[in-house]
Amino acid sequence: MSTVRVNILNPKAAKLLKSLADLNLIAIQEVEQNGFESVLKKLRSKSKAAPSLKEITQEVELVRSKRHEK
Repeated sequence: MSTVRVNILNPKAAKLLKSLADLNLIAIQEVEQNGFESVLKKLRSKSKAAPSLKEITQEVELVRSKRHEK
């Protein structure tokens, strides 16, 4: 089995993919738009010490400010 990511440009293509899924030739999985938050949720579920989104943002801003000082 192989996995590919497809960007649908024409609604007719979506109908064709749905038909293939109905024939059990392919499986369609919806992808979340914000991958970063989904990764954070997965990490938080595995570890109780995972930082919050606010803490991560603060750390990123700190690193950026240090980088721009140079």
